[in-house]
Order: sequence, then structure tokens, then C-alpha cells
Amino acid sequence: MKRFFLLAPLALFIVLGGYFVAGLKRDPMRIPSVLIDRPLPAIELDAIEGFEKGFSSRDIEGEVALVNIFGSWCASCVIEHPMLMEIAASGEVVIVGIDWKDPKGAGALWLRKNGNPYHFVGDDAAGRTAIDLGVTGAPETFVVDANGRIRYKHVGPVTPEVWRYQLRPLVRQLKELEYDVEDDDVEG
Repeated sequence: MKRFFLLAPLALFIVLGGYFVAGLKRDPMRIPSVLIDRPLPAIELDAIEGFEKGFSSRDIEGEVALVNIFGSWCASCVIEHPMLMEIAASGEVVIVGIDWKDPKGAGALWLRKNGNPYHFVGDDAAGRTAIDLGVTGAPETFVVDANGRIRYKHVGPVTPEVWRYQLRPLVRQLKELEYDVEDDDVEG
């Protein structure tokens, strides 16, 4: 019995050490989303102050789109912004912005100062839409297919590498699928 009490702390240490080592091997940028392969939640957001149009999930029906969560307060959003501007200039994909938990007027001021890569910008000051999307922080970007289903979630800034190796190939693949379905409809 004495032996058990002597070995129990060692066994507990080994088990906890195993969990910590396993945790170190995980990529903190890869947070699984329960929404992958599910429809984008119904979204109805007013425009941010100074903009005429907000964002509704109906705005991107039939389009492959990036839905980007940002805020004027977000330091990482500054890092990704030039890349979003480049993607927008290429015209490869519709980009939607959801201004998350910003004070009134701050998001609009930030976009006027830095440029607006978004086709639509919705105001999520209360954070309700972010909760529906399972957002854990900004920036986060969702890839939505032409059928309105979330296909991928990227946590963190969209860098040139992220665009080139993760998002762009997926966007292109989804667009090819979109055209294949349309071709099948025409032939059938």
C-alpha cells in the first residue's frame, strides 16, 4: 500500500506530461469549426456608419465568397489588410467584411483610411453574428461555397502564404465545382 502512495504522484506526473506534450504538437491556428460543411447562418446586418449597404447572407447566394471578421481595434487585421486589398483588386472572389465589436463609426473610419476590400460590410457591434459563426477572435475568415455552405475557416491574418497555399486553391476548386454543376444543368 505504501508503494502505491509513492508511485501515484509519479504516474500522475507522467500522464499530465503526456497531455502537455500532445498539446504542444497542436497548431493553435487550427481551431476546428462545427460549421464546416454546414450552411452559413442566416445573417442580416445593418451597414456600418457612413456606408449605405450592410450585409445579408442572401447577398452572396450563388457566389463563392470569403467572409472576413475584422475590427478597427484588431492589430492582426492591419497585417492582413494589404492582402485583402490585393485579393479584392484581383476580382477572384467576393469578399464580405463583418465589423466585429467596434464603436460606432470606428470601422468606417478605419476602412476609409486603409481602403475597403469588401463588397459588403455588416456591423456586428453586439457580436451576435460572431457568436453564431463561432468566432474566437479577429481576424477570422470563412470560405463559403456557391451553395452557401461554409467549407473552411482560417483563424488569424490572411497572409500571402495563406492566400496562395490555402484559400486561393480552395476558392478555385469551389468555382470549378460551381461551373461543373452549371454545365450539368445545361446538358441535362
